[in-house]
Amino acid sequence: MQFSEKWLRSFVDPEIDTAALSHLLTMAGLEVEELDPAAAPFTGVVVAEVLSVAPHPDADRLRVCQVNAGGEPLQIVCGAPNVAAGMKVPCAIVGAKLPGIDIKRAKLRGVESSGMLCSARELGISEEASGLLALPADAPVGTSIREYLDLDDNVFVIKLTPNRADCFGMTGIAREVAALTGAPLSLPTVAAAPVSIADVLPVKVEHADLCGRFSGRVIRGVNARAATPDWMKRRLERAGMRSISVLVDISNYVMLEMNRPNHVFDLDRVQGGLHVRWAKAGEKLVLLNEQTIELTTDCGVIADDAGVESFAGIMGGASTSCTDDTRNVYVEAAFWLPDAIQGRARRYAFSSEAAHRFERGVDFADTVAGVERVSQLILELCGGQAGPVDDQITALPSRDPVRLRPARAARVLGIRFSDDQIAALLGRLGLAFTRDSADFIVQPPSWRFDLRIEEDLIEELARLHGYDNIPTVPPVGRLAMPVLPEARRGAFALRHLLADRDYQEVINFAFVERRWESDFAGNDAPVVLANPIASQMSVMRSTLIGGLVDNVATNRRRQTERVRVFEIGRCFAKDAGAQPVAGYAQTLRIAALAWGGDSAEQWGVATRAVDFFDVKADVEALLWPRQATFAVARHPALHPGRSASVSLDGQVIGCIGELHPELVQRYELGSAPVLFELDLEPLLEVPMPAHRTLSRQPSVRRDIALLLPRTTAASAVLDGLRSVAPGIVQEIALFDLYQGKGIADTEKSFAFRILMQDTERTLADAEVDAAVQELVSYAQREFGARLRA
Repeated sequence: MQFSEKWLRSFVDPEIDTAALSHLLTMAGLEVEELDPAAAPFTGVVVAEVLSVAPHPDADRLRVCQVNAGGEPLQIVCGAPNVAAGMKVPCAIVGAKLPGIDIKRAKLRGVESSGMLCSARELGISEEASGLLALPADAPVGTSIREYLDLDDNVFVIKLTPNRADCFGMTGIAREVAALTGAPLSLPTVAAAPVSIADVLPVKVEHADLCGRFSGRVIRGVNARAATPDWMKRRLERAGMRSISVLVDISNYVMLEMNRPNHVFDLDRVQGGLHVRWAKAGEKLVLLNEQTIELTTDCGVIADDAGVESFAGIMGGASTSCTDDTRNVYVEAAFWLPDAIQGRARRYAFSSEAAHRFERGVDFADTVAGVERVSQLILELCGGQAGPVDDQITALPSRDPVRLRPARAARVLGIRFSDDQIAALLGRLGLAFTRDSADFIVQPPSWRFDLRIEEDLIEELARLHGYDNIPTVPPVGRLAMPVLPEARRGAFALRHLLADRDYQEVINFAFVERRWESDFAGNDAPVVLANPIASQMSVMRSTLIGGLVDNVATNRRRQTERVRVFEIGRCFAKDAGAQPVAGYAQTLRIAALAWGGDSAEQWGVATRAVDFFDVKADVEALLWPRQATFAVARHPALHPGRSASVSLDGQVIGCIGELHPELVQRYELGSAPVLFELDLEPLLEVPMPAHRTLSRQPSVRRDIALLLPRTTAASAVLDGLRSVAPGIVQEIALFDLYQGKGIADTEKSFAFRILMQDTERTLADAEVDAAVQELVSYAQREFGARLRA
């Protein structure tokens, strides 16, 4: 909401300056986003009359003007195309200071010039610079232009929350300021227009769930070519609206003044009577903005006997709009139910001032007052004869009384108000109330749709008292330490683990491009957003991989050579049996990606590209002390020969691998990153530590190298050896893999370290050899292994 400070102070003028008023509004919940002067600072500019205009002797585009600025005639050289004898314009006299210009006597192409005739842009009023700012013929010569145009003003822009729809009008803001400061409120007097004709336009409200009240009147003999007065133009312009024509300006002015959207029909273009109803399927309407829309059956309309004339509560139609030739009008003000207006304008990709107000709720008791105020201004500025007001009420919202308990307010706010204080605060807000024992029974006014429950009234007490006047009291209470299960850790522990391994956390959007779902998840049926914030973010992600890859691509474009990022977030997929949101699974996952060197460039370590085993080590550290199983697997986002599934206790919990070469090329990564993605829940469970006695006896180590088929997985061999190992075997670990010279192309060599020890005695060579032989025999029998010489 944008408005002029002087307009506001014409309704309520508290004894505080502009800065204090801005702070007061902000602290009361009407946040002041911008506060700017109505015009740039300048001095020495007066109203002047151009007496004569002559061509410059040495310049085709310049004119030599004789100007009356309130004293002796001045000679001023001017290059404006619209300068003409007899016009009145702003004149900066010698010594004036304009934005960026100090006016001095000068010679322009040899002709002396004693001042400057000004455009609106040179005065900092607007960006219009096509010519001089033409002033009305009755502008008094010699008067300061700041005084004449009322430029010593400020423009407020306030950010309104959806519940304060009453402050979309000057009367609502004025009520707030009066309540906050105690200054007297002086709203415009709306007198009933004298009825001099009996004409009434037949109106039928066909649907009460669309329109709760409809008021209107006929006015004949208006002069639509009359000029909009300057004071009205200034207030409209400082409210962010441009002046169009007197009838349109009056309609807009009353909307801004009273928060009462209204419409003025050209009566002679209305055929028959008006019908307020829901649209019929297929009906079309050309709006005032020249947009043609096809209406649906849940859109409200005002129609005449020939067809639709207006998009109810949103925008009028072009067919009955007023023009300069309009002589007879019908003034309409209605209460449209918010549910009947909400979302309709956005459906057709536009918005309007009326829709913005009606969908939040406007005063349903002032439709007649709105018609009278529009009529008052039309009769005053355009003349004419008014008929009686036709007021039809179908279904108005109920405004149920709200009980306010002082004791409850004290508990919520932490400050106790006396009954007299509460009564005074409610009175300043214009809220009628009665007493029921210690409680206040408050009747919300028709313009406050946000006062529905007791907490709303408690908030009003806090606003008027001042949030910054409520003392800060530390909470007092008994705190119980929750029991934390030792066998479970939080997501923050995982964050710290990855941060310790040189990863940085990122937070990406959960809504992504549809192409990402196909590329990184093979998902052709993602969860589609009904109202995406951007066209390229139209679906919900089912994997975290796309966001991490995009992070790499973004950093690479900024010449970053090494990226290690991770994210913990929700992924979304369609699932008929999902809970708590039926039909949609919301799985928490953790994913990480490493790209570039395995370590930052330095002199102590040779730089190499990060590989599968670097990231596999990160996964194992994340899972420790639990041991995961890695098996060859395919994933739509990963290299088919360099990817694996990650299993825990026999259940697949995610994947790990190098990004698919096609995706590396498609997303311009240069080299392939290595990444993993795991379900978060299995990682939160950690086994309790178990006590084990350390042996004082010496250990025995034996190394064996086994030749195995290349298709054999090391994890399968390790799991098998550990399952049949004799009791003296404490550890079996893989420490070497060899493929190459001396070994057949179909084979590979695994070297295992076998550590044996007993807690009570020293092991004999015979039993050590027997244990090793048992393990070798198992490998030969189960996997076709051969001892490597």
